[in-house]
Amino acid sequence: MHRETVENRVFQASYLALLVFMLLPLFVVVVTSFSQAGRLAFPPESYSLAWYGEFFESTRWLRAFTNSILIGVGTALLASFLGVTGAFGQELDTDDSLGAILQPLVLIPLLIPPVVLGITLLMYFSEVGLRGSYASIILAHTLWATPLVYFVMRSVFSRFDWQQLDAAHDLGAGPVRSFVHVVLPNVKHGILVGALLAFIISLQEFVMALFLSTPSTTTIPVLAWTQIRQALDPMVSVVSTFLILISLGAIVIAAIATNLKWLSKQLS
Repeated sequence: MHRETVENRVFQASYLALLVFMLLPLFVVVVTSFSQAGRLAFPPESYSLAWYGEFFESTRWLRAFTNSILIGVGTALLASFLGVTGAFGQELDTDDSLGAILQPLVLIPLLIPPVVLGITLLMYFSEVGLRGSYASIILAHTLWATPLVYFVMRSVFSRFDWQQLDAAHDLGAGPVRSFVHVVLPNVKHGILVGALLAFIISLQEFVMALFLSTPSTTTIPVLAWTQIRQALDPMVSVVSTFLILISLGAIVIAAIATNLKWLSKQLS
């Protein structure tokens, strides 16, 4: 057996072992969500869907779930708009003066600890009358989601043929029309991936939501943390399982979108 073959197999085995190690906690969470007991235990002594039934009967958990989805969708829309327009504007900047300012500015929220952001935003939104509103949490999550969308779109725009846009302008198309009919069809898969990443970030963000939410705008991670402080029961595993499934679903959709784009390029 060649040395290169051995090294490849060792690398593949190590990668698989690392992947299993990282996914094992998710497996434990899903299994414990089917426990019939009133406390978390792995493996469960008996299995039941009772805690799932309790979740769907709980007004508090369903409200938090709805809040998380609404805030996630709002964050995805706002972050996509800011990330796409920022990346598009930088690509149109011929001397890159915009990039020298925009890129460090976009990175700043990622470098600030979430606790500091939470406290600062709490003080600010209290002053402007937005404390505890959906808008305050969406804006806070957008600070983290926008950089991801921005860098995804920078990568997407770097592979775009800008001569198509020039041709559209030469034929008399305005900025909006040329973007909608020329640029957008070529980058829509990238926008979808960025939006899904923003949604996942918002869905699982906890610290800033803890500072900014009220009982009427509490998200799933905040309510789960509150529940853990009171009692460690399988309900936490149930809601965690839902978050895992939603995140996996978003990842699958993003993977399908990117693969379809690759396949269309191969067939064209």
